[in-house]
Amino acid sequence: MNEDSRRGENLSKFPKYGWKVSLDHKFPEKRDQNIKPKISQLPQLLPLFVRYLLWYITIRSRKRKPFIDCVTMLNGKQIYGVPLGGIGSGTIGRGFKGEFCRYNMIPGIYEYNTVMANQFIVTIRDSKGNTLYQKVLSPYSKYKKGLKSWEWGFSGADGLYCGLYPRSWTVYNIKEQCIRLICRQVSPVLPHNYKDSCLPTGVFIWTVQNNNSEPRDVSITLSFKNGTGDAEDKLGESWTESHHEEAENSSATCVVLHQIIKGMNLRYCIGVKTDENTLGSYCLGFDPLGSGEVVWNSLKKSGHLRSEGKTLPKTSRGEERAIAICGQKSIMPNSSETIEIALSWDMPEIVFRSRGKSYSRRYTRWFSNPDTASKDIVSYALSNYKVWEKEIEKWQDPILKDPDLPDWFKSALFNELYFISDGGSLWLEMPEADQLPSQDPRIEYGRFAYLESHEYRMYNTYDVHFYASWALILLWPNLQKSIQYDMADFTASADLSNRTYLYSGDKGAVKLPNAVPHDVGDPEDEPFKNLNAYIIHNCNSWKDLNLKFVLQVYRDYAYLKDDAYLQRMWPICRAVMDRAFSYDQDSDGLIENNGDADQTYDSWVMHGPSAYCSSLWVASLACMVEMALTLRDKSEELKFEEALNKAKKALYEKLYNGEYFNFDSCNGSHSQSIMSDQLVGHWYLALSGLKAEVFRRDSVKSALKLLFEKNVKCFKNGEMGAVNGMLPDGTIDCYTMQSEEMWVGVTYGLAATMIFEGMLEEGFATAEGVYRTVYEKIGQGFETPEALYADSKYRAIGYMRPLSIWSMYRAYQMNKELRDSM
Repeated sequence: MNEDSRRGENLSKFPKYGWKVSLDHKFPEKRDQNIKPKISQLPQLLPLFVRYLLWYITIRSRKRKPFIDCVTMLNGKQIYGVPLGGIGSGTIGRGFKGEFCRYNMIPGIYEYNTVMANQFIVTIRDSKGNTLYQKVLSPYSKYKKGLKSWEWGFSGADGLYCGLYPRSWTVYNIKEQCIRLICRQVSPVLPHNYKDSCLPTGVFIWTVQNNNSEPRDVSITLSFKNGTGDAEDKLGESWTESHHEEAENSSATCVVLHQIIKGMNLRYCIGVKTDENTLGSYCLGFDPLGSGEVVWNSLKKSGHLRSEGKTLPKTSRGEERAIAICGQKSIMPNSSETIEIALSWDMPEIVFRSRGKSYSRRYTRWFSNPDTASKDIVSYALSNYKVWEKEIEKWQDPILKDPDLPDWFKSALFNELYFISDGGSLWLEMPEADQLPSQDPRIEYGRFAYLESHEYRMYNTYDVHFYASWALILLWPNLQKSIQYDMADFTASADLSNRTYLYSGDKGAVKLPNAVPHDVGDPEDEPFKNLNAYIIHNCNSWKDLNLKFVLQVYRDYAYLKDDAYLQRMWPICRAVMDRAFSYDQDSDGLIENNGDADQTYDSWVMHGPSAYCSSLWVASLACMVEMALTLRDKSEELKFEEALNKAKKALYEKLYNGEYFNFDSCNGSHSQSIMSDQLVGHWYLALSGLKAEVFRRDSVKSALKLLFEKNVKCFKNGEMGAVNGMLPDGTIDCYTMQSEEMWVGVTYGLAATMIFEGMLEEGFATAEGVYRTVYEKIGQGFETPEALYADSKYRAIGYMRPLSIWSMYRAYQMNKELRDSM
C-alpha cells in the first residue's frame, strides 16, 4: 500500500492541512553543508580562511565554541517535526517518528541528541485483565544501550504524522487489535498572548478509538530521563519526587525530576490528568541504560505502574535516571476516550557562559516558586490546553479555510513559525526594569532575543531580523517593540576597544556610537553587554543596518500607531541617518558601498551605489519624511524630502537600465547581475502602507517580471525559488558563493512583493518551489536553512530569515483588500 493510500485510512480526526508523512517516510534527496568554493571564488576567500582557522584554533584552545563553526558544520538529520514548548523558555525538538530530539535547555545552545529513553508506550488489555498488546510507539527497531526488555519496532507503515505548528498529530493504527491512537501535541504559542505563550510546556492529548465489539483497557505511558542525552547526564545529583495535584473537576498525577545543567537548576515534570475514569500511576525512577523491566513488566502485568514512594535520593556520579507516568482508561466498544499527558521543563534562572549576570525567564512572573513551578505548569497546561486550542483555531481557521490560498502555503506559513520558539529564543524579565521610563514596553513585556540560526550563534542579528520581523509585528508586536527599544539603547552606546576583523585583517572598534549593532551578543559570552559577536567584518561601516532600523521603526508605527514609540525612536532615527549620510562620498544622493562585503550579503562585494543598498537608502529617506511629517518636525521633513528627491533621481540615472536595477554601478564583470533582492526597499514601503510612489511603478513591475523570468524560471526549472544572482543571459552568477545561492527568506520577500503588485500566480509559484524542496524533497522542515544551492548543498540550518514568509500573507491580505474594494 502506498503512502497516499495509507493516508486515506488514517484521516479520522486528522487535519486537512499541514505537512504530512508516514512514519516510515524517506526523503528522495539528501544534502549536506560540505560546500567547496569554485576556483574563481578562492582569491577573495583565502585570506579569510587563513585568519579564521588561526582564530578558530585559539577559541577552541580556550574551550570555547566559535560563534560560527565553519570547521564542523551541522548536517540535517531529516527527522524533525513540530517542536515542543512556548516562546523563549527553551524547547525540546520532536521527530515525526516520535523522537524527543534537539534540546535547547542551555540558553542559545543546541544539543542534537535523540534520547531513546524518552518514549510513549501503549498497553492494551481485555476486560479479563489479559494483556493483548504492549509496544513502544516508535518505529525504531531497538535501543542499543539499554531497555532490552522493551518491545520496539512499531510499523511505520501503520502511522501517519501531520505538523501544523504549534500543533501536530500522529496516528497509530494497531490493526490487529482494532485500536487506533491519535496523539495531538499542543504547545502554547498564541498570537498576541504574552503570558501563556512563554510557558515551557507541551501537552499530549491521546484519543483512543476502540473499534472492537468488546471493552478494552488502554494505557499510555510516557518515560523521560534526566539531561539532554550527552555525557553530562551521568554527573549525578538527579533526584525525583511524586505529587498528586487536586483540582475542582479533575486532578493530576505528576513526577518531578530535579537536576543541574551547566550550573543551572532544571526540573522536568511529567503528569497525567486523572478523574473517576482515568487511573494515573507513576514510576519514580529506573535506569535508562538498564533493561527497563521495572516499567515494562509492571505495565504488562497490570496495565499501570507501581506508584511506589514519594521521593528517590540523588543519583551518584555515573548514573542516569528516568521517570515514567501512565494514564489508564477503560474504553467501551466502538467508542473513544482521551488520555491527557503534559511535560514541562523549568529552568527559571539562567546565566550565559561568562556568568556575568543572572536572568529570570518571563514565565517566573506567574510561576515563581522553584519548589512547585514545574508541577504547577503541568497542572496549568492540563487545565488550559483546550483554551489554547480555541485560540489557535480562531487564529488559523480564517487562513486554512481561505479557498484562494494554496494548500502548501497554509502548511508553510504556520510551520515556518517554529523558529519563534525553536530559534534559541529567550524571553526574559528586564533587568533593572524599575530604572526604565514608565512607557518602556520592556517593563511589561520583558526582553526578547532569538538566534540568527541554530549554528550561527548570535542573538537578534539585525540585518536578518529585518526580514524575520514581519512575523513578530503581525503576531507579537510587543516583542518587536522590545527588540527595537533594546536596539535604540544599544545603538547609542559605544565600545571603543579594538579587535581584529577576520575578513580584512584590520583592527577596529567593537561598536561605534550611532551605528546599529549587527547583533546583541553570543550566549557563549555575555549577550546584551558584549555586543557585535560577529567579527568577520567590521559592521560599524555596514551600509544596511542603520537603514533597516529606520524602515522597521516606520513599519512598526504604521501598524501600531504608538506615538510614544515613535517619539522614543525618532532621535535614534535621526542619528543613524546622519551617520548614513556620510556614506554618500561623492554627494550624488546615493550612498556608496566601499568594495567590502558591507551588508547582509557578507561575501558578495558591492562597489559604489548598489541596487540593494540604494533601495534601502531611498526607502529609509521616504520613511524619514513621513515620520517627520507625523511629528510636525518641519525642518527635518524638508531636509529628508530634498535628500529623497535627489536620491530617487540618482537611483534611476545610475542603476536602472530600463528593465531592472543593476547589481552595482562599477561596470565590473558582474555589475549587471540581476539581484533577487533589488526591490527590498519597495517591499518594506509597500507592505507598510506608504501611499506615495517612491519607486516608479513601471520599474517595479518590469523588474518583477524579469526576476520571475530569470531568477526563478531559469533556476532549477522554477522549482527552487529565486537564485540571488542571475546574469542577463540566464546563467547563474557565480562571482561569489552567495550570488549562486537561493536564500529562503529573500525568496519569500520577493514573492510577497509580487503578490502585493498583483502577480499572485508568479508570487506563489516562486515560493512554492522553496517549500516543496525544503519540506518534501530534502527533509529540512523545522530546520529550514538560510541557503540552498542548485544541487546537493545547503547552508546554515535552522535559520531566522524564513520567518519573512509572514510578509507574503500580509501582501496577500493587502492585495485582497484592494481587489475587494474595486
